[in-house]
Amino acid sequence: MSDLPLLAGPGAARDSLYINGQWGPGETDESFDVTNPATGDVLAVVAAGQAADVQRAIDAADTAFPAWAGLTAYQRSAYLYDAYRLMLERADDLAMLMTMEQGKPLKAARTEVQYAADFLIWFAEEAKRVYGSTIPSARADQRFMVLRQPVGVVAAITPWNYPVSMITRKVAPAFAAGCPVLLKPAEHTPLTAIAVFKIFEDVGIPAGVANLVTTEDPRVFSERVFASRAVRKIAFTGSTAVGKMLAREAASTVKRVSLELGGHAPFIVFADADPVHAAKGATLVKFLNTGQACISPNRIFVHRSIAAEFVKTLVARTTKLTVGNGLDATSGVGPLIDQTSIDRMRRQVDNARAGGATVHAGGEQLRGEDYDGGHFFAPTVLTGVTPEMDIYREETFGPIAAVTVFDDEAEVIAMANDTDYGLASYVYTRDLARALRVSEQLRFGMVGINDINPTSAAAPFGGVKESGLGREGAAEGIGEYLDTKLIGLSI
Repeated sequence: MSDLPLLAGPGAARDSLYINGQWGPGETDESFDVTNPATGDVLAVVAAGQAADVQRAIDAADTAFPAWAGLTAYQRSAYLYDAYRLMLERADDLAMLMTMEQGKPLKAARTEVQYAADFLIWFAEEAKRVYGSTIPSARADQRFMVLRQPVGVVAAITPWNYPVSMITRKVAPAFAAGCPVLLKPAEHTPLTAIAVFKIFEDVGIPAGVANLVTTEDPRVFSERVFASRAVRKIAFTGSTAVGKMLAREAASTVKRVSLELGGHAPFIVFADADPVHAAKGATLVKFLNTGQACISPNRIFVHRSIAAEFVKTLVARTTKLTVGNGLDATSGVGPLIDQTSIDRMRRQVDNARAGGATVHAGGEQLRGEDYDGGHFFAPTVLTGVTPEMDIYREETFGPIAAVTVFDDEAEVIAMANDTDYGLASYVYTRDLARALRVSEQLRFGMVGINDINPTSAAAPFGGVKESGLGREGAAEGIGEYLDTKLIGLSI
């Protein structure tokens, strides 16, 4: 335990529940292992919180709500500024811990810590920009005022693929708005969540405002949250299937929900684009976080006239990627999170092969001394992918680049929109008119034009259709945690 950065000493691992300002174990002695996906080694044993622990966290947050909401925006902002500074001070240890339990290369982990800190400082400022308004009345003796007030206790559920930034993207706007939070991190990555909540503790955020419940069984958390009338909002990042279930259950007490769900991003390369430049961009974003990103392009559409050159560059760059333990400085691609992910990669590749697709690189689980303890799959390029194949319809969430050729603009827009998902999309073209025209027609929440990273704490993040509800980040992000109150005054 002492070898893990930020987890040595009191409050480490087994004392992984942070409720009402205190670290401790759960109500029972139940626990679960946290393993390194690159080696299979057990990193720590953490408490498996139970329903009683979740209820304690709800009660603590509910009790803390009036005082926290009653602070001035400047006071809440100061806590977030302090958390921002402390997160940057601990950035190297946070990144190391993230790589150990999630697998991403250390360089990518450091980038994520900075991204996570960006949300803290962004919402430190947005806390001071929660404005009301006045509305003219048709009556001379009447005035209308509109207030924006915190919704109340927030239950947040975060994923394993971005285990630090997905916490701050939810918790920072909740705190800024005046809402206490109880968080359930993914069971694969509770250690980084513990480290983040140590930051909240160390900057003095009042007891009950920040609560953390680690558990191996998500139902323990969600069922108690659904039943509670004190919890007024659920903020979730994860699969579309689970998001749909949360939305259904939240309706029983009419809780507000923010859902950031799956994606099936199209990556469209038009004939006028530079195929080499586009292929470099596709490689970078496709294999980011081993393809385990909701904005990762799943369907790469390339105009027939430049497809050969695009694929040549894509294959050349893919085969040069170094796969390995994220702690190795030479590794550019880390492991998948678990064996289930490996099995999904195999199935999708086998299905595509059977349907006539060609494997130009990868296509198999990596074996050998450096790989046998972990979950490594070779970065893969497929061509000849058609709508009948599983990979064309399913979110891959792994390192497989699937290429389909097209012939005209209307055709590719129809192909891109032919999905229930609607999160990110990408367009490569030198034609400004086409860029705007296609962007307006794509039914996705975000469009990157010659840009593989259309995200920032200052920009609204979210999808349409079955990719989610609401937006995170930007000015819109804090609005998800505020209710609108009308005051009518007769004078």
